[in-house]
Amino acid sequence: MSNMVLWENITRILKLKHVSVRELCRLTGIPRQTLYNIKQGSSLNPSFYLILKIAEALDVSLDEFRKKADDD
Repeated sequence: MSNMVLWENITRILKLKHVSVRELCRLTGIPRQTLYNIKQGSSLNPSFYLILKIAEALDVSLDEFRKKADDD
């Protein structure tokens, strides 16, 4: 999965759940810079643990991060 697809899905879920990036950082303990690196593609291979923390904080399954925009 590319960072672009991952970030698009994170932002889609954030909007659906009415959660800001700042709030996601607070809920997960993930630094804002780490999320920015995912968004910019600087973090080429985000860890499973990091993605799991985000999924748990947003109360979604890991499969939600694999969807492409046209899969809805």
